[in-house]
Amino acid sequence: MANAATLSVKSPDGNIQFIVNDDAGVPNYKVVYRGQEVVQKSLLGLEFKNVDGFVRNLKIAEHTTASVDSTWEQPWGEQRLMHDLHHELSITFAGIDRPKKQMILRVRAFNDGVGFRYEVPKQKDLADNHRGYIEIVDEKTEFMIPEPQKTTAWWIPSRNWNRYEYLYKTTPLSGFDRVHTPLTVKLPSGVHLSIHEAALVDYASMTLDQQRDGILKADLTPWHDGIKVKTHLGFVSPWRTIQISPDAKGLLNSSLILNLNEPNKLGDVSWVKPGKYIGIWWGMHVGANTWGSGPTHGATTENTKHYIDFAAQYGFDGVLVEGWNEGWDGDWFYNGDIFSFTKPYPDFDLAEITRYGKEKGVRLVGHHETSGAVTNYRNQMGEAFDLYKKHGVSQVKTGYVADGGKAKRIDEKRIVRNEWHDGQFMVGEYLHSVTEAAKRHISINTHEPIKDTGLRRTYPNWISREGARGQEYNAWGSPPNPPEHTVILPFTRMLSGPMDYTPGIFNLAPYGLEAENRVRSTLAKELALYVIIYSPIQMAADQIENYLEADGKTLKPGFQFIRDVPTDWEESRALDGAVGDYVVIARKQRKADDWFLGAITDEDARNITINLDFLDKGKSYEAQIYRDGPKAEWKTNPYDLVIETRKVSAGDTLEFKLGTSGGVAIRFKAIN
Repeated sequence: MANAATLSVKSPDGNIQFIVNDDAGVPNYKVVYRGQEVVQKSLLGLEFKNVDGFVRNLKIAEHTTASVDSTWEQPWGEQRLMHDLHHELSITFAGIDRPKKQMILRVRAFNDGVGFRYEVPKQKDLADNHRGYIEIVDEKTEFMIPEPQKTTAWWIPSRNWNRYEYLYKTTPLSGFDRVHTPLTVKLPSGVHLSIHEAALVDYASMTLDQQRDGILKADLTPWHDGIKVKTHLGFVSPWRTIQISPDAKGLLNSSLILNLNEPNKLGDVSWVKPGKYIGIWWGMHVGANTWGSGPTHGATTENTKHYIDFAAQYGFDGVLVEGWNEGWDGDWFYNGDIFSFTKPYPDFDLAEITRYGKEKGVRLVGHHETSGAVTNYRNQMGEAFDLYKKHGVSQVKTGYVADGGKAKRIDEKRIVRNEWHDGQFMVGEYLHSVTEAAKRHISINTHEPIKDTGLRRTYPNWISREGARGQEYNAWGSPPNPPEHTVILPFTRMLSGPMDYTPGIFNLAPYGLEAENRVRSTLAKELALYVIIYSPIQMAADQIENYLEADGKTLKPGFQFIRDVPTDWEESRALDGAVGDYVVIARKQRKADDWFLGAITDEDARNITINLDFLDKGKSYEAQIYRDGPKAEWKTNPYDLVIETRKVSAGDTLEFKLGTSGGVAIRFKAIN
């Protein structure tokens, strides 16, 4: 096209430039960072069923610009005050021969990356019926990454049976076919990128399909009938995001995903309470208890009261109980249609337990496992949440255990349809559970979830979720999580938002040190995870007897850190790290002067030096240190833990040797 138009927008600091072109009637873009093309010329566009979409024969018809420099406050989070600083470019693409056919590409350039989305207004003759109904069969968005053979990628496969619960692979970028986001890559220059999406609402999740090496194409997760998105004109897509940093730690300090989400829609959310909990949970994973009824049933009134007593004595505000409701007997993985969310087993007295918990100042954390039978859950959801509200249960862990592509939907004709956990239908189901819970002032912690895309800003009762391999794989997974797993998660899965990883196992080898299934870390590393893997709700995940010495009364060394560490932060700073190798993060407690720090390493022992410049100037601190002992290493000596204190202030440095799969956890207690 001889008269091709080019437009661009730069980040406020000028380091990032997003360039859009309509060459040959085909919309495309590229991204330049500090003079280097980090995303080369890549296609844009949407393709519809039955009508001509926005793929070809298009031109840039008009554009507008805007800038934002504002600060907003999270009601809870890893950072209380969030700075939204960006430049925006809004481009209208119109048909060359049909100028009234229009699509808007909205681009926002931040200092930590870019986001762009499609907006298709209502317009005549574009939809295939008078109601404006439209079906998207393909999204043409590409991310063309240079030098794919020399670029390192950390990834998990998409459109596969185990949802997001895979071990991350580290390969050249050219080493995979289709992957989930966030996808993190390191270019030969050292620049790090993370490709993801923000504000995923009423749309299919974007996975990435590598076509020719380095060309990553948006591959939307389909409905059961192959259609990607069913919607109406006037829709907007989620934001396609590219976080950009000169190094690995810069990705961890990015706020781009949250800044691209809409503000809080729930109003006063003071009822959403961050905190720490224990639970009747790990015992089932290691075979000490059962979810189903019987002689070793975990969810009994007596056992729950025992856990409530422990929580009250040691400062935990919640007790999670799984297996309390009818439906767990038999092969519960496949019998989701028989779950009742209002009928407890006879040995679980919900009214008495919640009364007892209230008396002790400890809340019951509810649990709804659906086994992927989502229609059965939806049909009972209102009544189930009403029951919990009646008994003062203000936080619920939901579960959607089912193979990928096997979420069970029963349509309006009573036909069973199997949907993907990350398809448009399930995107809506997850959000529906969150909004229904919000009506009862209940917060949701979703397991087997749709990936996080920052909707916690818009719906702050979506307090945490799973969405990666968690601690339970150490009990029965084959293989269990390797030492590098938790030093990959911060740079990949955690870029999307909080994770309910459930750290804090003290009996690291429940079947013996030689067993395959065990926690492959040191005790100090388990403590450090409370700082490293952010969640506003943190679990002390082990059976409570494993936190006590043989006398059943004395707490084991190290447990005090779990008692002290908060879950709500004034600010967070990634200090150092390399993907899959090590990471160091410091966080300041909200409404307090104390700082906390975690550092962990992979299978390699490592010496680290920590500069304490993040501490508040002019203050002195008592550094309460929980570190690997001199002989600590995860295979044969994981319990070697040294606890010590030092007086420190900003400008000091601390040096530590981390054992294999080791760590250090520090509370910096302000003393003046």
